[in-house]
Amino acid sequence: MAALLLAAAPAAAQRAAVVPAGDISPVHDPVIIREGGTYHVFSTGLGKGPQGIIAARTSPDLTTWQRGTPPFERIPDWAAKAIPGATNMWAPDISYVNGRYRLYYAVSTFGSNRSAIGLATSPTLDPTAPGYGWRDEGLVVMSQPDSDYNAIDPAFLQDEKGRHWLSLGSFWSGLKLFELDPRTGKLLRPDAPPRTIAARKVPVGAPSAVEAPYVFRHGGYYWLLASYDYCCKGVNSTYYTVIGRSKQVEGPYLGKDGSAMTAGGGTILLRADLQERERFRGPGHVGHLRDKDGTDILVYHAYDREHQGAPTLRIAPLRWGADGWPEAITQ
Repeated sequence: MAALLLAAAPAAAQRAAVVPAGDISPVHDPVIIREGGTYHVFSTGLGKGPQGIIAARTSPDLTTWQRGTPPFERIPDWAAKAIPGATNMWAPDISYVNGRYRLYYAVSTFGSNRSAIGLATSPTLDPTAPGYGWRDEGLVVMSQPDSDYNAIDPAFLQDEKGRHWLSLGSFWSGLKLFELDPRTGKLLRPDAPPRTIAARKVPVGAPSAVEAPYVFRHGGYYWLLASYDYCCKGVNSTYYTVIGRSKQVEGPYLGKDGSAMTAGGGTILLRADLQERERFRGPGHVGHLRDKDGTDILVYHAYDREHQGAPTLRIAPLRWGADGWPEAITQ
């Protein structure tokens, strides 16, 4: 999603809404990349077997999706030891860097910030290609119960100067940004404190419902996507997606009205569909792809009222307005 897609976009064709079909549920926390003529979506593992560790899907056209080859058969030994009770891997992120695909992933248990982010790499995403195979590179960053952040929901970014970054976070004191070593994909300075890029101010002891950062570059700005409020409640989920922009990768990220994302601001991009007539509820946890024609495409999950609230893959091209701000094309 990130490393090869950060230069200023060429003039993009205006795409219509995309309606995914086929194997599109259950999909939670999706990310997307394209290799050759194939789109690949990775998502949180749900259910049994290797697809329950991290799930994989492929499509030739963004519309028709089928199951792909999952990157893991089981949780890596180091992660199972580091996070007792973890049964799957969450919120992967995929990018192509220095000739290898990087798959960042999170291991945790619900409601805890004893969490770890790991890294796996492969020269290709095609299981039939020579050299295919995921090599686990181990721990990238870990949070503990006394940390003020939660090390889940990773997303990679290469900035315009070639520096590498990892955004992450869920609840606690908000979303964080760490600088990476471009050679290893791990923390450049393990002892350096992270930069806060988004947070929601709440009374002491109350949950700060913000998670799932994703940063990409367009039109001379860095754009931060974040999910506010609550996922994982089926049709009662109140998740929605906000966006802000900054000239600097480290922020501050501001909404269209100038509101700071470090104070719960930003501009709503994907709104929670709570009216009774709406089918898809709680759209959030967004990934980004800049496609070969320059179109910016978002993937996310929402809960399908017509299928018992199942988390379902959704796709929305972005249309950039004359004011420089995006609109998500969902219908």
